[in-house]
Amino acid sequence: MTTTVDAAARLAARTIETQSWGYVSTGTRFKVHHTPGTPRDIWEKIDDAALVHRLTGVTPTVALHIPWDRVDDFRALRDHAEDQGIRIGSISPNLFQDDDYRLGSLTNSDPGIRAKAVDHVVACIEIMKTVGSRQLSLWLADGTNYPGQADFRRRTAHLQESLAEIHRQLPPGGGLLLEYKFFEPAFYHTDVADWGQSLLLCEGLDERAKVLVDIGHHPLGTNIEHIVATLLGRGRLGGFDLNSKKYGDDDLFVGAINPQETFLICAELVAAEDDPDPAVSGPARDILYKIDQCAMIEQKLPAMLHSVDAIQTAFAKALLIDRPALEEARANGDVVLSHRIVNDAFLTDVRPLLAEVRERLGVPADPLLSYLGSAAPRQREATRVGVPAGW
Repeated sequence: MTTTVDAAARLAARTIETQSWGYVSTGTRFKVHHTPGTPRDIWEKIDDAALVHRLTGVTPTVALHIPWDRVDDFRALRDHAEDQGIRIGSISPNLFQDDDYRLGSLTNSDPGIRAKAVDHVVACIEIMKTVGSRQLSLWLADGTNYPGQADFRRRTAHLQESLAEIHRQLPPGGGLLLEYKFFEPAFYHTDVADWGQSLLLCEGLDERAKVLVDIGHHPLGTNIEHIVATLLGRGRLGGFDLNSKKYGDDDLFVGAINPQETFLICAELVAAEDDPDPAVSGPARDILYKIDQCAMIEQKLPAMLHSVDAIQTAFAKALLIDRPALEEARANGDVVLSHRIVNDAFLTDVRPLLAEVRERLGVPADPLLSYLGSAAPRQREATRVGVPAGW
């Protein structure tokens, strides 16, 4: 069983990536809401990401989305982030907001549009090289709305060909994370609809191509922890977009709806990290944990701090599962005791453990309350006037 001392050390070492678009104005197809103090550009997004890291000690990188975060000088942006004590993390290309992509981007039947999409992703890879990013995080909105609209197999062939070209352009040490989503914005079919399709496409490349699991991109009731365990067993789980799902997508902060699901996912991850087989434990220790949420009605920076706390809470509980007792109960076929051992960890109050972790890191015991009680919110509201950034 992991002791609280061991758990505190592991929690202090576990890092989480925040995303630039989580700090800005977002909304639904009905309305984009603005809140006071919202960043107006990528420079201020980085300032907020850096503040979250100073308050939590565990968010040293921030993801960028291109072209939302495009600047003339990415070397200067990298320097700005490093001056603030953080680094640029994963890079996400945008293949869904150009009119040319109405019928698909990497899967489009028009070779000129496919080439345009590949060129955009390759340009993002060049940005990776400039800012020192290791990961390209790719999500496609490609799909169809009506039966007969397109040829499924031909679109898959186009996608495989496009991904192969993108993969060849990755820098040494760079990886491709391929996300999936079972529906929306296409409503008849999506080209990368589930983890199996993403896995097949990744296995058509090399070991640097891995699946990215977005918690909100599944049908209701999906056993996501089973998917996670399957991908861990194949060494192809590359990262997460962490959030919560209530109905159709992923725009709530982490743990808002089903914190037990988050805990059970973390339980699979911790078990894989501790697996004696290095083919399992090695890849499990090199997974990207990226927050991917759109703060629509809530204040942006508090929402991000709350999500960081929710992720740490879930991992803290997962680390406290009595693994030897659980293995014994499983070996004895004791269903009730096996469940109780796992549930006891979930019901544990880990706030004292997290306070110990934060003391080790030299950050406030409660980062959210510390931020809300400081002058930072009012300073941001007073100085950030004008049009907020958004997607």
